[in-house]
Amino acid sequence: MAIDGVRTAQLDLPDELLHKYNRPGPRYTSYPPAPAWTDEFTRTDLEKALAQADASGSDVSLYVHLPFCESLCLFCACNVVIRKDHSVAGEYLETVRREIAALSPFVSRERPVVQLHWGGGTPTYLNPGQMEDLFADLSLAFHFSPDAEMGVEIDPRVTTPAHLEVLRRLGFNRLSMGIQDFTPVVQQTIHRIQPYEMTREVIEAARALGFTSLNVDLIYGLPHQTAESFGETVERIIELAPDRIALFSYAHVPWLKKQQGSFVSALPADHEKFRIFRTAINRFRDAGYLYIGMDHFSRPEDELAHAQRERTLHRNFQGYSTRAGADLYGLGVSAIGRLGRSYTQNFRDLAQYRDAVERNGLAMMRGYRLTDDDMVRAAVISRLLCHAVVKKAEIAVEFGIDFDSYFGAELAALQDLETDALVHTTPEEIVITERGRIFMRNVAMVFDSYLPKMESSGRPRFSKTL
Repeated sequence: MAIDGVRTAQLDLPDELLHKYNRPGPRYTSYPPAPAWTDEFTRTDLEKALAQADASGSDVSLYVHLPFCESLCLFCACNVVIRKDHSVAGEYLETVRREIAALSPFVSRERPVVQLHWGGGTPTYLNPGQMEDLFADLSLAFHFSPDAEMGVEIDPRVTTPAHLEVLRRLGFNRLSMGIQDFTPVVQQTIHRIQPYEMTREVIEAARALGFTSLNVDLIYGLPHQTAESFGETVERIIELAPDRIALFSYAHVPWLKKQQGSFVSALPADHEKFRIFRTAINRFRDAGYLYIGMDHFSRPEDELAHAQRERTLHRNFQGYSTRAGADLYGLGVSAIGRLGRSYTQNFRDLAQYRDAVERNGLAMMRGYRLTDDDMVRAAVISRLLCHAVVKKAEIAVEFGIDFDSYFGAELAALQDLETDALVHTTPEEIVITERGRIFMRNVAMVFDSYLPKMESSGRPRFSKTL
């Protein structure tokens, strides 16, 4: 159920409503959110989760985190390592190779890898030969399905024709590239100079090589952005005609990333930030894109749109995905995995990650095993964010509960959101309205049992929902 009928009037929000709902909250790429995970999840717990996942015979999804960048984009909240000297990549890849060797005995070769993603950082920080070597290590350790979805994040500023040629030859079929904003003053302020012409040349080269899907990342709420200036960026993106668009809200988390404090006075106010977002929604919609939800748009013929229509769409740590049911194995510094009912995360510090691999083979820093209640709530939150509707009978049958009794307090809390026209409830279902899809995270937060405790700690943990 994509948002293909939204009109500007339906997206008008009074300032008091923006202030009411634009508050810190998780993005729900996992439930429980990562701050709820603990270091009480031990190596024994990890090996048990690995064994259970292998016994299930599920499909496999691999994520490899490649953290290096040549320079720091000041808006960035990702786990990156800035190095001008590329020699550091060789040592890192040797550590990843050891981690692959330690992990692969836990993954039967009868289980196909249906999804591979290289993220960062900047994966194209590696030279083409290093990319070939890394893929060879993965291919020897795991069995790849012939139709595997293989994606990689690239930075047009450092990606060469040789990079693209090698990636395509290795079988990568999806590219995702950061753009953020084409406005010169914005690029200068965030320390990311990336001209339109440079970006267009990389996209044209990728298409000529036969990459089947192209995603671009934009960010709204950056310093010096206005609805008018960002509208010009959106028009240029439409000219480039990507298959998917990720339109992320700028996450202002200076308590985690001190460099973000350098431009705080230039950030758009809440109302202007909403105008920027609304402008993008309407222009992408008018160009034929479907608003999948939260922060993603796609062409109607894209797999994301098809999965949403078929109600098979789900979310993972890379955002929306069509490959439900696969266990996710994370490799590299800070990488996150999802194995059945368990989450795992590697050490986030590069030296600690390297030391852990040298000592133990695997580099898990923390994890979490989901309770029965977590599983129920995760399913509800996933359906809200992926399909904008929860059918109570489906949840009741799947988990053996009486929905209205189980979620009595949450249904009562939804009445306030219903008064503000964010949701519509019936005896059979909960539906997020057109207006409510702007604040999908807020609707999901009603069903988050961990959030009150995290909010009461007084420590900032999340960016605002808009």
